[in-house]
Amino acid sequence: MKHSLKLESISSWLPTASKPVIISGPCSAETEEQTVATAKQLAATGKVHALRAGIWKPRTRPGQYEGSGEEGLKWLAQAKKETGLPITTEVANAAHVEAALKAGVDILWIGARTTVNPFSVQEVADSLKGVDIPVMVKNPINPDLELWIGALERLNKAGITKMAAIHRGFSSFEKGPFRNAPMWDMGIELKTRIPELDIICDPSHIAGNRELIALISQKALDLDMAGLMIESHINPDAAWSDAKQQVTPSVLGKIVEGLVVRTVSSDNKTFKDTLSVLREQIDHLDDEIMSKLASRMKISEKIGQYKKDNNVTILQVNRWEEIIQTRITLGKAMGLSEQFTSELLKLIHNESIQIQTKVMNKVEERV
Repeated sequence: MKHSLKLESISSWLPTASKPVIISGPCSAETEEQTVATAKQLAATGKVHALRAGIWKPRTRPGQYEGSGEEGLKWLAQAKKETGLPITTEVANAAHVEAALKAGVDILWIGARTTVNPFSVQEVADSLKGVDIPVMVKNPINPDLELWIGALERLNKAGITKMAAIHRGFSSFEKGPFRNAPMWDMGIELKTRIPELDIICDPSHIAGNRELIALISQKALDLDMAGLMIESHINPDAAWSDAKQQVTPSVLGKIVEGLVVRTVSSDNKTFKDTLSVLREQIDHLDDEIMSKLASRMKISEKIGQYKKDNNVTILQVNRWEEIIQTRITLGKAMGLSEQFTSELLKLIHNESIQIQTKVMNKVEERV
């Protein structure tokens, strides 16, 4: 289902930006010297369109560095004065909004820990009524698309039309190579449901490791995201928060320079003709796949009835293990990844279980 929001694109509220939009700066504004020096070096790269820095830091546990507070806003304002870069920071409540607006912050963003709480989002939205300022909304910590969209809707209803979403990845119990699982499909679904919404990727929080930032940044651009928010510090290893995921301004410049920016389409006739043919082939194969899946589910229904008639349980673990092993082996031989085959089989199996459960629980009509 598509959602209709009244939105203005990034090009209207950050007119100096070219694609990709680059927002960079330290995780936290630690001192005036560190904030201004980082800003100057970032501006010198010629690659950065806006300066970011955390002023209030929501920490997981007490006793950790929780930001410089309102004093840090003065440092951000000074950095803006000396570089000409617009400034942006995170706000989580009405007091933050009031202080940021008073300090001349150009763009606000709502963090993942705030997006997850509708009460907090509504408080921020209420405090912004009648204010013409861009607001970016990070995805909630947990993979809940409705919460993400709900936050955008609350702000839009308050009159905020200059908005963008920030994809920063999602927390997961499964520890992989990333700090936060990218779950790119969530970003794709958000764009599908709100096509006019610009999405910015935060590879720093997805990676949690500076070595992976370039890789994630390229992936984001290949998915047609509008820009990147990358954390940068003059001395990352000495940073007071998130040291491992920050890069120096010079490294930031090299990362941006190395990115390949692709277009959504091409005017080349041969490209269009070839793409049209290939898409027709995919459409035909998709029709066949859907038909085969429907046939498979019909058989599952018959199996469910047969099990019911013979008083046999729906789930047989040995059969399921056999399917997993044989299909993954077959998939590998055909060039399909184990993860893809496994996830596909789980979806098919779950649907089959649902169908058989309905058959089992169906009350027979008595004549």
